[in-house]
Amino acid sequence: MNRQQKIESMVNAELNVAFIELVNESHKHSVPENSETHFKLTLVSDDFNGKSKVARHQKVYGAVSTLMQEGLHALALHTYTPEEWEQTQQESPASPNCMGGSKGA
Repeated sequence: MNRQQKIESMVNAELNVAFIELVNESHKHSVPENSETHFKLTLVSDDFNGKSKVARHQKVYGAVSTLMQEGLHALALHTYTPEEWEQTQQESPASPNCMGGSKGA
């Protein structure tokens, strides 16, 4: 199982997921080709009702904490309740371009 599949599996095991989109954005960063180090996760769950952004992120990071110690470098989180997701017209923000490392040179 690759890292992307592991993230999806771990999140699905911890949360009642209504929608999940996980995008490998490693190619936008100064990492070797075919890396799985930088991801964008859009997640919709009833479990986020009444929770702050910080609490939502803590829940997700708790679910994947072992992967953070195994080379997962960045996980951009966009967490929504089903109602919030409808209000966004089911679209999460685009990720900014990486300006670090050799990409910024």
